[in-house]
Amino acid sequence: MANYRLLFCCAEMLSFTVAIAAQPPPATKPAIPARSIEAAPKAVPAKVQKEAAAKTPAPPKEPAITFNSVHVDGPYIAMTFDDGPSATLTPKLLDLLAAHHIKATFFVIGENVAEFPEIVARAAHEGHEIASHSWSHPNLAKMSQEGVRSQLQRTDDAIKSAIGKSPSLLRPPYGSITEREKRWIHDEFGYDIILWDVDPLDWKRPGPAVVRNRILKETRAGSIVLSHDIHPGTIEAMPSTFDELEAKGFKFVTVSELLGMATPVTPHPKAEPAEKTAAKAAPSPVPASSPGG
Repeated sequence: MANYRLLFCCAEMLSFTVAIAAQPPPATKPAIPARSIEAAPKAVPAKVQKEAAAKTPAPPKEPAITFNSVHVDGPYIAMTFDDGPSATLTPKLLDLLAAHHIKATFFVIGENVAEFPEIVARAAHEGHEIASHSWSHPNLAKMSQEGVRSQLQRTDDAIKSAIGKSPSLLRPPYGSITEREKRWIHDEFGYDIILWDVDPLDWKRPGPAVVRNRILKETRAGSIVLSHDIHPGTIEAMPSTFDELEAKGFKFVTVSELLGMATPVTPHPKAEPAEKTAAKAAPSPVPASSPGG
């Protein structure tokens, strides 16, 4: 009986084992392929960005074509005289300039050049520069392009006839000219546009002493001094003006010579504020422009 029970237990265990082996294996999940982990881009420090920007060459600047004054290394200035030549006053001024060994620039009116070409020829022969101030002194900014072109071309022709060459500089009457006019005039005629930074307002005829004192007060190295050789008071002011400018150490050159002496302006380093909350300085007022020329 015991043998029978042992045999029965073995048969049960064998059946259980066969049943387990007959079951299908459990389904397995597909393996997830590993993905490469990309590092997030690091922020570039502001200091590094500034250093990289500083090393990047800046695009070349267009050359300047308009000048009120010139940055120069030395006490050089340019005396300029507008609206001539005058039949009587310009020769007197030429005598004064010769006595002081001063070279000046004359911005002449085309109509006057055509009438007195011999005076213009004398000025050029004595080393002075002859430049254009239009044919009849109109406001160029209010004229058509064809009208401006006619004013300049007629004056250019008159100057060339008197001295054998065309001018390279233009002073617009009243200093009035648009940015567009500056560009096409420079491209077509090759003129630099010359304004001024010293204006004694001699066209108001304030008297020789006032003209002299204003010039002496405002003139500095690189200045372009405006005056007119058609007013008697201006000519009377020049002897003492020249004497005192020379006493200050100024040296006289033509406008083109002054432009040729131009040196780059050295930027001043910005001072670091003592505190981040320091108040900013108020901007200086912009001086009003004068109606001279």
